[in-house]
Amino acid sequence: MLYHVKDLSPDQKLTVEALLGRPVSQEETVSVKAIAPGTIVASNLSPEQRKRALEGLQGYFQKVDGNRKAVSEAEEEAILTEAIRTVRPNYRPID
Repeated sequence: MLYHVKDLSPDQKLTVEALLGRPVSQEETVSVKAIAPGTIVASNLSPEQRKRALEGLQGYFQKVDGNRKAVSEAEEEAILTEAIRTVRPNYRPID
């Protein structure tokens, strides 16, 4: 459900700010959603299966990194920021 901050009571606004960890402006809209515990499915993998899966992912990422063109740290950050902004247009990196 969406709520306009300007329509919230002072107590509600304080609660939203506490949950978000930052002040909110009167022009903002906030969304509140509850997720039932059954929605988050626990893993059925054994510790050994999890270990093998992790090793497989590490091997895959080593292979991908081995084919990656070398770039500077600044270029790497710019690439990551651009990728994040494709799904979060208002994203601003923390300096």
